[in-house]
Order: sequence, then structure tokens, then C-alpha cells
Amino acid sequence: MNLKTIREQKHLTQEELAELSGLSVRTIQRIEAGQEPKGHTAKVLADTLDIDVSSLSKSNKTIESINYPLVKWINLSSVFVCFIPLLNIIFPLILKRLYKQNNHLTKGIISLQILWSIASVFAFSVAGFLKLTFDLHHQTGLWVLITLITLNLIMILVNSANIDKHKELYFKLSFNFI
Repeated sequence: MNLKTIREQKHLTQEELAELSGLSVRTIQRIEAGQEPKGHTAKVLADTLDIDVSSLSKSNKTIESINYPLVKWINLSSVFVCFIPLLNIIFPLILKRLYKQNNHLTKGIISLQILWSIASVFAFSVAGFLKLTFDLHHQTGLWVLITLITLNLIMILVNSANIDKHKELYFKLSFNFI
């Protein structure tokens, strides 16, 4: 998105944005005319407008179109299959591609499910090893599985609520698998 669109969505004039950010009106005008903000200027604008710095970058050739209700449903689609291994990844991935929602939110949702699946396999394996080593109760694996599924459900529901409120994921990774 360009700066002018973001500024207008926030109902600010160039002068008001300049005053809030501490930048000059001329700097705002240059950026709105097509100059890419860099370094301190980009960070100050992003902080002032409460947006991600990458939103100001011209290097993103395509404008990200995010359908937030659809992204929320893509996130919630993992709930229905979270107890079936790999479907918690495949189902949202199919919906992402089907509805052409190739944005940072859907990538974050799927990456989080991939990481959760990997961590769950590891945790389940460790629980099995500990059960055998320390002769734990025979239902230890079941309790670990229930705990892991419950944690995933909480993560999915909190992210859905945060998509509604803040248009962002609450639980997110600093990297994406896809």
C-alpha cells in the first residue's frame, strides 16, 4: 500500500502526519510521490501509523489483498482436523490456495501448524520414551496427546480472536515455512 492510501485511511492530512511523526511535510510529499522511505523514516512512519514497515516498501510489487473473515476461517479450519496428523496443515493450505489468500497471515497460520506438528511429534516421542524408561502409567501418551491438542486449539482460537480485533496473529513465528 502506498503512504497516501494508508494516511487517508487513518483520516490524516499530510501536515498532521508530519506533526505526529516529527518528519517534514516535504518528506511526506516525496514519499507519497513515489520515493521509497528507508531506515529511520520508514520506522517512524510505520510506528506513527501503527503498521508494519514492509507495508511502506515499494519492493512488494503486488498489493496484498487480505480478506480477514476468510483468513479467520482458514485459521479455524485447523480446529476441525487438529486431531488428525497433517490435516491441520493440508486443510488450511488447500483453502489458502483455493481462495487465493497468499498473504503473510495465511503463511503464518500454516507455518505455525507445521511447527506445532513437528513439536507434537517430538513431545509425543519424548513422552513415550519417558513412559518406558520410568514405567509411567499406560495412559501417559493419551494425556500428552490431549494436552497437545488442547494447546493447539487454544492457539487457533486466540489467533482467530486477534485477527478479528487487530488484523494480526497473536501467536506468530519470526519466519515462515512456506
